[in-house]
Amino acid sequence: MSSHVPLQGSLREHPIGSLPAGPPAPDEIVQLTLILRRRGAAPDPDSLGRHLSHCELAGRHGADPADLQVVQDFVDAHHWSIVSIDEAARSVIVSGWLGDLANAFLADVELRRLGEKIFRSRQGSLHIPASLDGRVVAVLGFDQRPAAATRHTFRPRASQSTSYTPPQVAQLYNFPPSTGEGQTIALIELGGGFADSDLQTYWQQLGINNVSVSAVSVDGASNAPTGDPDGPDGEVVLDIEVAGGVAPGANIAVYFGPNTDQGFLDAINAAIHDTVRKPSVISISWGSAESEWTPQAMNAFNAALHDAALLGISVCVASGDNGSSDGETDGGVHVDFPASSPWALACGGTRLVGSNGKIKSETVWNDGANGGATGGGVSSHFSKPKYQAAIDVPKPTGTVNPDGRGVPDVAGVADPDTGYTILVDGQQGVVGGTSAVAPLWAGLIALLNQQLGKNLGWFHPSLYGTLTRQKALRDITSGNNGAYKAAAGWDPCTGLGSPNGQAILDVLK
Repeated sequence: MSSHVPLQGSLREHPIGSLPAGPPAPDEIVQLTLILRRRGAAPDPDSLGRHLSHCELAGRHGADPADLQVVQDFVDAHHWSIVSIDEAARSVIVSGWLGDLANAFLADVELRRLGEKIFRSRQGSLHIPASLDGRVVAVLGFDQRPAAATRHTFRPRASQSTSYTPPQVAQLYNFPPSTGEGQTIALIELGGGFADSDLQTYWQQLGINNVSVSAVSVDGASNAPTGDPDGPDGEVVLDIEVAGGVAPGANIAVYFGPNTDQGFLDAINAAIHDTVRKPSVISISWGSAESEWTPQAMNAFNAALHDAALLGISVCVASGDNGSSDGETDGGVHVDFPASSPWALACGGTRLVGSNGKIKSETVWNDGANGGATGGGVSSHFSKPKYQAAIDVPKPTGTVNPDGRGVPDVAGVADPDTGYTILVDGQQGVVGGTSAVAPLWAGLIALLNQQLGKNLGWFHPSLYGTLTRQKALRDITSGNNGAYKAAAGWDPCTGLGSPNGQAILDVLK
């Protein structure tokens, strides 16, 4: 024990309500993802005046070769194997027997049962050898509890009176008349899948040419439809059909990863550092309350999204569908992660009523206790970023920080009662949730990138500055998400508001 030190931020408990289900097999071959420190502090992207290349990111802010060598020596001494090294992502994936890995990191692991699921779980803190102290900042992979849930609700078309196709939503929000040609939109998915036949039929229904959609496997996960439109299939297809419906000329790359904190981060890193498909915007519609995450995981995700910002890649993230509680039952307020990352474009939800291509009314999405509501609030983990310095963000709870990052930044239609018409698993339906807003904004950003001739990337300073002053967003001033009320200007329900796509483009030009 004296040769080991606790890994800061790794403390966790078994899931509430889970029951012991026996010891895991010590000879099971498992993989761990080790995240290393940066070799140089990463700046704010707006201070650089340009986006970095992947080579520049690796050389300036990737893993230090000396740290990589220490990790290599540590792995060799234990006779494990290194599956991959990504210097830019500061990620080393290690493979070995579970028993040996658990002993090396003093990990307390066991199998747990929660409902119908049995998974490997851990409690307590991880400990790392003194040689790795300060070099390795996160170790993910021992715990396989589901890390995130989808942010969508599926309803059969027959039960719905009001719904919109993605092109109709784009018209209501005055998206610029372009297709996103030359752009790649990355979608992060943690389960389910899509059928090409559904997509082809859907594109035909919309009267557009087939959109280019490809699946990318991460950590052994793959495109695997379940046949249940109200399950993860609904999330996957919603993301594809919304993003492709508003930016049909873009390439859609769907990165499938396991639903664990390790698989989630590995999928995000796979998209960020994909130099073949080269995504210019990433959409994430999965998440869970900050209180469900370890600090080491949130910090690792946050650093990855910072990398995306430096590379000029926009990252749109759903803010949650359970109002100001974010689904937690302690009676407090919570925000969803990774939407709460200061490097994410956090996307809240509205109820939208339109007619003849024009918006008649738009309010905060809140269907009451049983119907869902937009997530939003204040981070208990991330401090208030400087781009929010001029806005009034409520004080965070459950933290020593005097202020916190306000969520969301922007909004779009998410109410299932005024939702999106999609086709999934052979069924026509209407889907809502902030899961639809993230790919909607991702599609818009692809259109903007095409028109601007460059990546918009991380544009929060402009969003909270010029775009707000020029009223390029539609301010939502009516409604609440539980603890918070809409108001003029930014609020913890719909952020700065919903998009006026052409106005945004005009200001950015």
